[in-house]
Amino acid sequence: MPDAYNMGFLNVNKPLKLTSHDVVARVRRRYKELTGSKKVGHAGTLDPLATGVLVLCLGGATRLSDYVMHTTKQYHAQITLGQTTTTYDAEGDTVTEADASHIRQADVEAVLPQFTGNIQQVPPMYSAIKVDGQKLYDLARDGKTIERQARDITITSLKIMSWKSPIFELDVVCSSGTYIRSLAYDIGQILGVGAYLSGLERVASGNFHVDSSITLDTIMNDDGWHEHIISPQAALSDRPSIILTEEQLQLIQNGQFIARTDNTDVEFMYAYTMAGEFAAILTPRDEFWKPHKVFLR
Repeated sequence: MPDAYNMGFLNVNKPLKLTSHDVVARVRRRYKELTGSKKVGHAGTLDPLATGVLVLCLGGATRLSDYVMHTTKQYHAQITLGQTTTTYDAEGDTVTEADASHIRQADVEAVLPQFTGNIQQVPPMYSAIKVDGQKLYDLARDGKTIERQARDITITSLKIMSWKSPIFELDVVCSSGTYIRSLAYDIGQILGVGAYLSGLERVASGNFHVDSSITLDTIMNDDGWHEHIISPQAALSDRPSIILTEEQLQLIQNGQFIARTDNTDVEFMYAYTMAGEFAAILTPRDEFWKPHKVFLR
């Protein structure tokens, strides 16, 4: 069986109304049929009302989920002005309504610079963030609202793709951890009429793009679905990496440090064998590389 089947990724175009957990559960059954393993996870959830790129980690690649998750994202967001909801999206109950007919595209474009760059964002109550051990959405479902701490995020660009008052589409390039629902809500607050997220597609997550994604139907119904599994080498090709000699590989597998041959200033380094297998994640320690996670034993 190819190594990628035991350790790889799937770029799934998540269908509307399914949770990320629903998709993982279905793919897990298919993956077990292929390998006997049930080890399937995701690298960043999507809300049920969102579609687009959902990166699934298979086998040993589940140990890489954090590294794949914390990458730049691109979204196409549909925002409706003149209304707010409890969840900041179309799934929630209406909280406020206002006439937004006087808002023009130029008015929205004028406020967008306030939301670009390194900014702070307050997450919505309906989110999986934990406060004192409790998920915010559990508190919200009990009718409770608590103060949320603002978080540092980066929004690289915001561009209006289409305008048909009171609805507009926004292209968003941002860091992981950005809540597009909160962005929609905050824009509505600045404009004074309220807004909610009425549609969302994740176009890209790191190297994974919706144009090269696979549908869930293909995974469930096509016997050749596993040919779409992406190796770590392909998925992480834009990250810093080194090729290990046989001697270095032996040292890493034994938990020992190896000498650094350059002064590359990175937080971590991916290491591959001369045969192209994903071997380890290394972190810098003075003039050495220290094994952080080892995948080949």
